[in-house]
Amino acid sequence: MLGAEAKEQGNCTRFRGQQKPHCCKKEPVIIDLMPGTPYNMQTANCCKAGILTSLKQDPTKLGATFQMNYVKPSLSDSAPAFTMPENFTLGIPGYSCGTPFQVPPTMFTKDGHRWQQVLETWNVTCIYSQFLASPAPKCCVSLSAFYNSTIVPCPTCSCNCQGLPGATCVDSDKTSMLQLPQPNRGEAAAPVIRCSHHMCPIRIHWHVKQSYKEHWRVKITITNMNFAKNYSQWNLVVLHPNLGNVTQVFSFNYEALTVHGKLRDIGMFWGLAYYNDMLLTHGENGNVQTEVLLHKDRGKFSFREGWSFPRKVSFNGDECVMPSPDAYPRLPNAAHVAITSLNTIFFSLLLILL
Repeated sequence: MLGAEAKEQGNCTRFRGQQKPHCCKKEPVIIDLMPGTPYNMQTANCCKAGILTSLKQDPTKLGATFQMNYVKPSLSDSAPAFTMPENFTLGIPGYSCGTPFQVPPTMFTKDGHRWQQVLETWNVTCIYSQFLASPAPKCCVSLSAFYNSTIVPCPTCSCNCQGLPGATCVDSDKTSMLQLPQPNRGEAAAPVIRCSHHMCPIRIHWHVKQSYKEHWRVKITITNMNFAKNYSQWNLVVLHPNLGNVTQVFSFNYEALTVHGKLRDIGMFWGLAYYNDMLLTHGENGNVQTEVLLHKDRGKFSFREGWSFPRKVSFNGDECVMPSPDAYPRLPNAAHVAITSLNTIFFSLLLILL
């Protein structure tokens, strides 16, 4: 096997000879190798440490390959036919894989001149479902604006509720030394969430910061509330009708996503390499933030009725819980009343002078 390895070799006592098979288990678990693996263990486009990104973030890390000798080929007609393994799984909560299906044989080259064709090529399609990954959401959104002093928090019990069975959390302000749980070998660390009214491991805050003559500015902050987990190669997808007029994004990467025809109301944000592409565990450095400058579309733009806030937010593919539209920060009505009163008084004074 090249480019990956089986976690366990299994029982290979039935095989004779000096060289034992790499794995003899009927249901092997294959894991990716780390970057920098010796060349004699690599294959093309391998060894990504199990971390893949979306096509927009980094095309070079979109996929990873490995090579495995499943059965020794034979040109004899009496040799048993190749049987494709079944019941594939990625070993990550939320992913489910379909049945392998055969496609035209793949072509490959080693030197760019001579192309070779494999005997058979099979595809397995795996899809992600947020509902299969977790029965509860994993993130929530809070809102604020410069024209209203009210900060709308994440909805209560967005991801869980304190006091319910299985809802464990840690109050960092009252804990002098945090003892993180030690996971078993090969298992992911259990989440250790800071106690809050929403109990979400990720909180996204959308703040309408400033309004100019032709533009307006938004500040987005992503906070990790998990003491035991970093988020590497994270991404944030936002649905807002004004994202087609993004002028500049500070300290984040940004790409508009075209999903429905020519509509450009969906955008994806992700971190800059070696700067903020890893969202660290909860604490002083457990957040990343950006500011977005957008051009005002005179036919659509408005601060009324919560128009300046996002319609939908997703973090790492999971949709976040939004506050109720009735709770969105609103424009103060007193400002309009005061302007009308001043105009009336000024008009009255003119009549008296005349």
